Amino acid sequence: MLEFFAIIISMSAIFGYVNHKWLKLPNTIGVMLISLAFGVILKFLEILDVEYVFSIRDYLTAFDFSAFVLDFILCFLLFAGALHVKLGQLKGVRATVISYATLGVLVSTFIIGLLTNYITGLFGIQLHLVTCLLFGALISPTDPIAVIGILSKYKIPQKLKTEIIGESLFNDGVGVVVFAVIFSLIEGGSEAFTFGSIVKIFSIEVIGGLGIGFLIGYVGYFLMKSIDHYQTEILITLSVVTGGYTLASHFHASGPLAMVVAGLLIGNKGKQHAMSDITAEYVDKFWELIDEICNTILFILMGLEIFLVPFDSKYILIGCILIAVSLFARYISLLPAFFIFKRREPNKALNLTVLTWGGLRGGISIALALSLTNKVEGSSLFIVSTYCIVLFSILVQGLSIKRLLKRY
Repeated sequence: MLEFFAIIISMSAIFGYVNHKWLKLPNTIGVMLISLAFGVILKFLEILDVEYVFSIRDYLTAFDFSAFVLDFILCFLLFAGALHVKLGQLKGVRATVISYATLGVLVSTFIIGLLTNYITGLFGIQLHLVTCLLFGALISPTDPIAVIGILSKYKIPQKLKTEIIGESLFNDGVGVVVFAVIFSLIEGGSEAFTFGSIVKIFSIEVIGGLGIGFLIGYVGYFLMKSIDHYQTEILITLSVVTGGYTLASHFHASGPLAMVVAGLLIGNKGKQHAMSDITAEYVDKFWELIDEICNTILFILMGLEIFLVPFDSKYILIGCILIAVSLFARYISLLPAFFIFKRREPNKALNLTVLTWGGLRGGISIALALSLTNKVEGSSLFIVSTYCIVLFSILVQGLSIKRLLKRY
């Protein structure tokens, strides 16, 4: 493990330096682009039967990217993202954010699932609709890591920025819950497809996650309020993240939702009533650094994992078609909230375009797709398609969103 982290940290430093010195792209895009190029070079060297490349494949194959993201790095990134969201700003758009994060994810899941089932059928690949819905669930939520990492670098109206970031934090948790529910139903067989079982699984995940987030967040808040020692208070925030996520996993509740709630609570109530100005400054800087390091590591690993993705021309073609499907589903899933909450808002069409184009997918979708390896039919197709959508999302949408924002 130490050897692995030594390699990844070294690559992060080198790729980050190259990007900052010459490419000058947003850090997440720059390091992923370099890492992706490195992964593609390894792929071609493998085709040429270069001997040492096979040992690199064995090394990467042994590394569980999905577990690394979902069970380890995700809790730090979600807490760090939520820590800097102001509840006062979020309250003004809470109805819209809740709509995007719940109804929007469900609508997008069904649209992508149905169209994926139809498109794969045209290519002679017969998949069960429920399996396609599983793919819809993993690709529907926007990724807070990608969204915050890219959009935070651009000037954007505060209300719209809060909507996009708030939605990405919550719909990520909801998306993981929907994915877990569908996957549990698939594993349970036809007997599991009952209204009661779906409500039970969903309730445990959502209510449990929110409850544990409030509980662990308030415990951390009261402990921090009783002292004034920034080193200890930073340790308390670390224990909230690691302890809270572990507790949620133990009770099969949603760890991502727990981290978002705990981060919002400590980032707002904690900073106002439990931290001195010096402590608040150190906590912010510490979690900004953690966020930057984890982001860089994640995007480098995303680029390297392309080395393991099968280069099947049919799968790649389907993946390219599903890029358009995912954007279409994203646009349609936003419409209910716009009709209900944004009837009289100026620049409504432009806001809808920015929200659609700014809904970036990232490492969480890849991690969920990789977790399906050899567990469901069509897992290889889903992995390739997920990579196509994520790469387009980060490299094309992420780089072009600045031009769209200039219209403001």
